[in-house]
Amino acid sequence: MRHDVVEMNVALRHILRQRTNRNTGERQIMARTQQRKSNRKPVALALQGGGAHGAFTWGVLDYLLEDNRLEITAISGTSAGAMNAAVLADGYVEGGIDGARAALDRFWRRVSEVAMASPIQRSPLDVLTGNWSLDFSPSYVAFDLLSRVVSPYQLNPLNINPLRDIIEEMIDFDHVHRCKDIQVFVCATNVHTGKIRVFKCGELTSDAIMASACLPQIFQAVEIDGVPYWDGGFMGNPPIYPLFYNTPNRDVVLVQINPIERKDTPQTAREIFNRVNEISFNATLLREMRAIDFVTRLIDDGQLDPEKYRRVYMHRIDADEEIKPLSSSSKLNAEWAFLAHLKEIGRRAAKSWLDANFDKIGKSSTLDVKGVYG
Repeated sequence: MRHDVVEMNVALRHILRQRTNRNTGERQIMARTQQRKSNRKPVALALQGGGAHGAFTWGVLDYLLEDNRLEITAISGTSAGAMNAAVLADGYVEGGIDGARAALDRFWRRVSEVAMASPIQRSPLDVLTGNWSLDFSPSYVAFDLLSRVVSPYQLNPLNINPLRDIIEEMIDFDHVHRCKDIQVFVCATNVHTGKIRVFKCGELTSDAIMASACLPQIFQAVEIDGVPYWDGGFMGNPPIYPLFYNTPNRDVVLVQINPIERKDTPQTAREIFNRVNEISFNATLLREMRAIDFVTRLIDDGQLDPEKYRRVYMHRIDADEEIKPLSSSSKLNAEWAFLAHLKEIGRRAAKSWLDANFDKIGKSSTLDVKGVYG
């Protein structure tokens, strides 16, 4: 009997030691995690929309997550930017930084798989010459012309949208709602009022994402609570103000896809149409940037109380030299090779910017807001 009691006591001490070691190990892991987190610099991200060009943003996000010098605390996104933001938040809740990177990879791979069944593909000549544009694709040209004379209500009365199927398949919105470390803001345009609507984390659904990406020439308006919405790019591409009204961040990193300036004057009908779209989708961004610069100058001049008005440090990651030559039609090209190419451009751009500017984050802007957007 005594022998049994002794063995039981030995077993209990062993179990307690294991539990203590496990708890100690967990505490050490948590401490290391907190230390890594405390060493990172908090930033908010503003992600532009741009169809397949959103794969550039995927590359930027992938590098920033992998590098882990920045703590992403909030993301504002429009269209493809909204999709990237929701997918990242979903994956982050499921598996942290590695989960977020894996979720983004799965999402863009799924986009390319579904696109393989699309009738809109590059022409054989474009494939042969390595041109990513769809400008010479007969199916694209026919669709482009048709979309200018026939509405999506006539062309697609059943409102079939493969993109919605991808969103509902690839994003767990319960995860997005539970994401506390990264706030997500997605914008759409109210068709009736023309005003911006910003959806916050708890409000995000597949409808909100589809509304943010609803180009009215291609898709029927997305109704949410009886209100129709179009693409958020008309009123915020992306919206900046939610990032400093709803979060404590001073540093906002704009991931820009659409070029602000072009030196050549568009002359063909397609070039004119594309440039009009770029100007329209950048208009609200320009206004917000000018407002940020105006408030910053008033703070610097002592005309505004810095305790009441927040100084915002603006930064930008772009790849104008590589993105500008791409035709607007390439935004509908979701071939895996093209998406992977854009991802690598995004990773390089993020690395270059971060290596050059990391020490300035939290101290000053690295973007000349007045010079670029003034």
